[in-house]
Amino acid sequence: MITTDAVPGSPCWLDLGAPDVRAAAAFYGSVLGWEYESMGEGDHPEGGMFRKDGKIVAGLGQLTEKGARSAWMIYYNVADADATTEAVERAGGTVRVPPMDLEEYGRMAQYNDPLGGQFAVWQPGTDKGVELVDEPGSLSWAELYTTDAAAAKEFYGGLFGWSFSDMELPGGGGTYSLITPAGLPVERMHGGLMELSAEHLTLTGGRPYWHPVFAVEDCDATAAKVTAAGGSLMMGPEDAEGVGRLAICLDPSNADFVVLTPSRG
Repeated sequence: MITTDAVPGSPCWLDLGAPDVRAAAAFYGSVLGWEYESMGEGDHPEGGMFRKDGKIVAGLGQLTEKGARSAWMIYYNVADADATTEAVERAGGTVRVPPMDLEEYGRMAQYNDPLGGQFAVWQPGTDKGVELVDEPGSLSWAELYTTDAAAAKEFYGGLFGWSFSDMELPGGGGTYSLITPAGLPVERMHGGLMELSAEHLTLTGGRPYWHPVFAVEDCDATAAKVTAAGGSLMMGPEDAEGVGRLAICLDPSNADFVVLTPSRG
């Protein structure tokens, strides 16, 4: 499970780059019950924070990178963003955004892994990250679709010290690898990765990508809200044995995310 007491290598923040901040704020407010708190002024605020029950659950910003798709970015806790950047480059990754301070709040950097999957790190200052996780309307899992599971494990395992445990999906659906932060028990697993061929990664033209999984009380009701608010469904809702009921969703700008009602008991 993801917790708010983030340890090195565990998810601690996420934000969305959207071409239309106001439209994105309205969509996620309708679908997940989030309240948007703008940090800008005037008619075209650059971004802000999403809150659920008064607690920060994610960030929202204007998509400014030319040619980039709207997508969620997941940040992992690190003790030293500069040292992590050096390690990324040594392991064959590339730096998208070099380490930079965000006032006293912390230090961040963004990368591509060697296969092209985008991710980020957060070195906390006064801001430790999201304030609500693993509850309805908040982040509960981080998932990577990659074209080479073995290479992804080698890169991220070397970078963050993650441990992996493999499970075979029902019906010959392939192998799913569960991710646990370094030195922690399996109860603290925070995500998974799965190998898919490039032709199945249509959102990115064949490049690997991370996406968030949000816990919800009723997957079917939430999926209906997604389509009613102008989004679409890539898969589901459907049951995943031992996991729960889930749907892979796209917001109106084609940023992907998953909603999951976990199995009970």
